[in-house]
Amino acid sequence: MGASAGRGDGISERVAAFVAQQEGLDAVRVRASQLRRLAGGASREIWSLDLELERDGGVERLPLVLRRDPPGRVGDGGDRGLERRVLRAALAGGVPVPRVHWGSGDASLLGSPFFLMDRVAGETLPRRLLRDERYAAARAAMAGELGAILARIHALDLAQADLAGLAAPPRDRSPARAEVERVAAGVRALAVEPHPVLDLAERWLLERAPEPQRRALVHGDYRVGNVLFDETGVRAILDWELAHVGDPIEDLGWLCTRAWRFGSPLPAGGVGTREALVEAYEAASGSKVDRDALRFWEAFGSYKVALVFITQSRVYLDGRVRSVELASLGRRTVEAEDELLRFLRGEA
Repeated sequence: MGASAGRGDGISERVAAFVAQQEGLDAVRVRASQLRRLAGGASREIWSLDLELERDGGVERLPLVLRRDPPGRVGDGGDRGLERRVLRAALAGGVPVPRVHWGSGDASLLGSPFFLMDRVAGETLPRRLLRDERYAAARAAMAGELGAILARIHALDLAQADLAGLAAPPRDRSPARAEVERVAAGVRALAVEPHPVLDLAERWLLERAPEPQRRALVHGDYRVGNVLFDETGVRAILDWELAHVGDPIEDLGWLCTRAWRFGSPLPAGGVGTREALVEAYEAASGSKVDRDALRFWEAFGSYKVALVFITQSRVYLDGRVRSVELASLGRRTVEAEDELLRFLRGEA
């Protein structure tokens, strides 16, 4: 696939041809239009398009979103096929997610793996959620809403076929310890300078790694930046590429991580208190949340954020993407380290 297609040229025609083949229709009976790149999607490209299918004497019109790996980055991240199946399982389990229609792992079609899902009306920018008056009512209720939705995610049956193949730690190892060791290995592999705070945090976390009360489907990136919302509240939970089997408290801690508050003093995603989040989760799930485990996973969140910043900065430093944004993220590693020091000092 040429560079022009990477900018969006040819995507509409290729999508229409792919859907026609999948549906057994003549190519002229499927048309894609109104293609435009959407904001967001730090690791994946997101495009909006309208699809028309002529069949059975009528025209079916579908407002869709195309989610694909950036061309040239095939095989460097999650499995789009598995992500599609997780979305399908979540929808069947009553989780608000877009309905997935078609997808493929064949990079020759659009330059990288992709799938097509319903386009749900709403907003995704956290700063608008946290600051705009029009979202005041949604903001006030969202911590409880996110807690209840998370309970539905963690209640999904791991034995169902759509969730087969999810990454999971060995049964004889704590998911918490496995995650700390995974992040520590990433820091050692990617950091170009010493990070003594992260070394201290690694030891602190390993000493406190909790045993899970149960294992469940973990979203893996549950934060307000991956919530589609409007004035009424949550419309959909997005970006399931990091879903895995683990300790369900990991999702609660990640939502409370300081980096995802965007300057708000409220710890639960910037929209509410930990108490509101936990109470809603406990009421919907019927299980109690271990507060020490929540504290661990919130601290781990900042440890993991530090690796995210280091990883993004290496993309710039290695010359793979010349982006000021990626370069600046490397400097933000100190924000995560500052938060970790508060945990280490017992102040958080």
